Amino acid sequence: MLPVPEGLVGERVDAGLSRLLGLSRTTAAQIVDNGMVQLDGRLVQKSTKLTADSWLEVTLPESEAPKPVPVTDMEIIYDDEDLVVVNKPVGVAAHTGPGWDGPTVLGNLEAAGFTIATGGPPERKGIVSRLDVGTSGAMVVAKSELAYSRLKSAFREREVTKIYHAIVAGHPDPMRGTIDAPIGRHPSRTWRMAVRDDGKKAITHYDVEELFAGAALVTVHLETGRTHQIRVHMAAMGHPCVGDVFYGADPVQAEQLGLERQWLHARELGFDHPRTGGPMHVVAPYATDLDNALEILRG
Repeated sequence: MLPVPEGLVGERVDAGLSRLLGLSRTTAAQIVDNGMVQLDGRLVQKSTKLTADSWLEVTLPESEAPKPVPVTDMEIIYDDEDLVVVNKPVGVAAHTGPGWDGPTVLGNLEAAGFTIATGGPPERKGIVSRLDVGTSGAMVVAKSELAYSRLKSAFREREVTKIYHAIVAGHPDPMRGTIDAPIGRHPSRTWRMAVRDDGKKAITHYDVEELFAGAALVTVHLETGRTHQIRVHMAAMGHPCVGDVFYGADPVQAEQLGLERQWLHARELGFDHPRTGGPMHVVAPYATDLDNALEILRG
């Protein structure tokens, strides 16, 4: 069951489903045509409009589940005996879990013959950090047990430099700043996160790099790593990531830029190599949809 976000009210069901699940518009339409989608308990057509305070129920039998993204579509940025760094595509989860049986980073790596560390729960072995399904960019996976142990510790102790790029609505003021605001579950919408006094400590540093009409490109340095941290903090400033309808972004602006997800990308990772101790720095190129949106804004 998925609540209909405010930003999707009035959208067609197939378009809304595409945004919510990170599916292509064609796949979403096929799921609706197959009678797999209900709105408040009633079957819908592709053209049915999403309504406020409603719930979507989507059935994805194994036979209809999205097929794993071919490994050739998941760029390998770095690879050695201890670790592999990928440029995770949008619509791909880090690993399987409740409510997700679509494509995963682990599934793609294993299908390509990569040996992954066995540390951690079976469904997320080798995973030392994660990205949202709707966020692309650099993600590291441990291949050796040594790497798993040391990288896990490095992320936990905040010894890893995590740089994101985001395009946000409006022009942040000041142009450079730090957002120090705790994050926890939204009190009434548990599928969302929110700034709240009893939340976990969350610190985000940002710098505005480029200004456009009605938007800005920002570089974000995460000091902590809370769920949806950048999305929540930028929305709390009144500058949600463009395309992030879950956190109040304007769907019209996203449509104008050809976006079906938030403009947010894990751009850089910096850490000490778990075996040699030498400095590591990896950069993930933008995904095509993000590049296209950026060019539209610049044009």
